[in-house]
Amino acid sequence: MLETRFRIRTPKRSLAFAVTTATTVFTLALAASTAYAAAPMAYVTSEKAGVGVIDLDQMALTKTFPVGADGPRGLSLNADGTRLLVANKNTGDMAVIETASGQVVQRVKIGKNPEYVRVHNGYAYVTYEPGEEGGPPAANSAHNGKPGADDDANKPPAEIAIIDMKTWHVIRSVTSGHETEGIEFSRDGKTMLVTNEGDDTVSVYHARTGAPVRTVKLAAGSRPRGIRLSPDGKDYIVTLESLSKFVVVNARTFQVVKTVDTKLGPYGVAFGPDGKRLFVAAARDRMVQVFDGHSYEHVADVPVGQRCWHFSFTPDGAKLLVACGRSDAVYVLDAQNYQPIKQIGELPLAWGIVTYPHSDGSIDSH
Repeated sequence: MLETRFRIRTPKRSLAFAVTTATTVFTLALAASTAYAAAPMAYVTSEKAGVGVIDLDQMALTKTFPVGADGPRGLSLNADGTRLLVANKNTGDMAVIETASGQVVQRVKIGKNPEYVRVHNGYAYVTYEPGEEGGPPAANSAHNGKPGADDDANKPPAEIAIIDMKTWHVIRSVTSGHETEGIEFSRDGKTMLVTNEGDDTVSVYHARTGAPVRTVKLAAGSRPRGIRLSPDGKDYIVTLESLSKFVVVNARTFQVVKTVDTKLGPYGVAFGPDGKRLFVAAARDRMVQVFDGHSYEHVADVPVGQRCWHFSFTPDGAKLLVACGRSDAVYVLDAQNYQPIKQIGELPLAWGIVTYPHSDGSIDSH
């Protein structure tokens, strides 16, 4: 049988154009990748100034996105870091900020006192509190560390708005307990848990539908705030602000299996990037506490500033960034030996902090 051969002739000009185009695309992609890798950022909400942007290579505040009058608090980033979602206390909405320009490109009406934002599987979850005034707690209230009843039960319960990030529409709002604080998701992403400071519970829901699954009752007057899933997916750690403890809750049975003492007023909680250490922000004692990530034995106490609620590791895991609201600064610590490195100021009433590339912290996790 004769062999038939085909020869494809490509015009030299077209071939040269194709090669040039491919080379240009590759060069641009490489440059973009290099620039991206060279400039990790942290975003910090300042309730009085807006959103501070910290260059993590320089460890310096480089710019501020001007949403200060809105009272920004909770924040979260979309998957590729191009959009920053910020809950604004004074305007009752969530601002969508283009991170490249710092411009607000979308506003989503939420309700009274939006506070905590968490992005998960293409949806944004935003807590808000129709019954709260949004100001600081009274000096004699249960917020100040003394367990006891207050008037939370007489106020409307909190809500969680679920926002489709493709359309930026609120697709449903879920009734929660009183004064929702932290949001966490199960390992398979199907279940959402929120801490309810005002009625000492953790509410469990189907993440997509918002249908209630169960309510976990914790100690009376404990005021649960932060919540984080353990790296192995077996337990949830919940900080109890008024009792100055955290509890370990079995992720399958939702039973408390361990209680650990902390310094005063624990709030933000997160495991370190390698899972070997658990970090807790004990705000009233001006400490970040370090515990063993498996046994939960106490390891170290690290002094920080005033009203340090939230923190994040840098993307490389080498440093810990702690947002300290009453110190108007972010404290930078070595994540291995816990020694102070520097303070980044000009962030009045700093509230929360996240980074891009995404890293572990008390608000975000990856």
